[in-house]
Amino acid sequence: MYTNRRRADSFGAAADDYDRYRPRYPRSLITSLVTGDRTSALDVGAGTGIASEQLRAAGAEVLAVEPDPRMAQVAVVKGVTVEQATFEDWDPRGRHFDLVVFASSFHWVEPRRALHKVATLLRPGGHLALMWNRVTPMTPSRADLDEVYAGFLDPAERPAVDADRTPEVTALIEECGFAVELRRIVEHLHYDATEWVNMVGTYSNVLTLPAHDRVQLRDRLEQRIGSAGVDAENDAIAVVCTPR
Repeated sequence: MYTNRRRADSFGAAADDYDRYRPRYPRSLITSLVTGDRTSALDVGAGTGIASEQLRAAGAEVLAVEPDPRMAQVAVVKGVTVEQATFEDWDPRGRHFDLVVFASSFHWVEPRRALHKVATLLRPGGHLALMWNRVTPMTPSRADLDEVYAGFLDPAERPAVDADRTPEVTALIEECGFAVELRRIVEHLHYDATEWVNMVGTYSNVLTLPAHDRVQLRDRLEQRIGSAGVDAENDAIAVVCTPR
C-alpha cells in the first residue's frame, strides 16, 4: 500500500476529523509497551499524535515523526514534539530509543527499508511495536454496511476499519531478523451514526473518492445505520518485535 502515494497523502485534508473520530488504542495495550517512567519512544507516522498522547500519558518520553504538515500541526497543538519527515528520509542524528511504534502506519512505509532502520535505532533490550485497531461492526453487521460500500468501492477497497494485516506482517518481520510476540485486547465500542460515518470518512479509500460520491456514501450509511447507531468490536493488536 505504501506505493499508493495518492492515498498515503490524503489524510491531511481530514486532520481534525481524524483526530476526533479515530479510535484510541486500549489503555492496557499501551501500558504494556511502556516499561519504565523514562521509556524513550519514537512514534513513526504519528498522524495527529493519537498514540503519542497515549504513550506520553503512560509515562514515556515521546518523539513523533510525521510527513504531513496538517496532521503534524494537530499533534503539535496537543504538545507533541514532532519532526516533519517521512521515516525513510528522517535523520535520527545519532539518537536511539527504547521503543519504536508504528500506530496504524506501518503499511505506509517501505517495509524492509523501515525494519532495517528500526534495528539501528533501538537500544539494547528495545522493542518495535506495530499497532492496529481492528473495528468490526456487529450491529448493523459488516455485511449490511458492505452493501452500502459496494455502491462506491470495490470489495477489496472497503474502509479498512477491521483489516487484519498480522499474518503477512509477522512473516516479513521474522524474515528480517526480529522475534515476534502478539498482544491482543478486545473491547466493545458504540458509535452513533454520525460518529461512525465520520470515522469511515477518515480512511484513505474514502478520502480519495470524488466529493459527490463521499456525500452520497455518507447519506446512505446514515440511513442504513439509523438511530440505533453501531455496536462494534475492536480487536486491537500490537505486534511486538525484538531484534534477534
